[in-house]
Amino acid sequence: MARSLGRLFKGFHRLATLSPLKTLCHPQTGFSVRTTSERTLVQALSLPFFSKPRDFSLPNSSWGPEMMRMYEHYNSQCEVETEGGEKQRGPWRRLPSYNRIIKYATGGLYLSKIIQSKARLFTRNIRDTGAAFEYVLFINSEEKKCVCILQAGHLLEGPPGHVHGGAIATMIDTVLGTHATYLSGPVMTANLNINYRSPIPLGSTVLLESSLDKKEGRKTLLLCKVTSTDGSKLHTETTALFLSISISNLLLGG
Repeated sequence: MARSLGRLFKGFHRLATLSPLKTLCHPQTGFSVRTTSERTLVQALSLPFFSKPRDFSLPNSSWGPEMMRMYEHYNSQCEVETEGGEKQRGPWRRLPSYNRIIKYATGGLYLSKIIQSKARLFTRNIRDTGAAFEYVLFINSEEKKCVCILQAGHLLEGPPGHVHGGAIATMIDTVLGTHATYLSGPVMTANLNINYRSPIPLGSTVLLESSLDKKEGRKTLLLCKVTSTDGSKLHTETTALFLSISISNLLLGG
């Protein structure tokens, strides 16, 4: 077993020496990858986990009327009809959301199949729909914007009857991280500065809107606000910094 793992990681190291190619986007994880080695690593590590993927960002019975209304509003802009009656891609795109991505821990340590089967993305680790993070993301490539429709479940309680500040921060980081990835390829959060303006009631539906501030080399700076769906109430304001990374270096502990 140890020899087999050694050969596996040596193979990954050899892949990391291959020449770069243009940026590509993995169809299931959504990660943009820039080199042959990174593309191969993503495919090799993630595809076994997506043999029967479940998209958690589709409507389900837990969605309230406001969650569904906002979903239909943005989803209707994913495909538009021309004057000639033809369908074409609209300005927005719905992003699928799955419950896990890779099977390797930080530092390249191999996890057993039992642990692998239980690994979950933090925001998708609740089996009961609607109990915690119920959300869907849409991205607008032309305007460099991303929006998240979030319905906060009862398991996210902090102050009585309201959403925990850490849960809000988790969703902000999730939305901004996703947006930064689509703008700049693989990234990691370097700084997240959140100003809390007003609490979010449990069970309510809010909008998280992310926009690009600027890009400088490896740095991607974003702005985000969390508001009521009609925009009348501001819940949080955020500035964030993300740094571009190499997937191969991250997985191999480089």
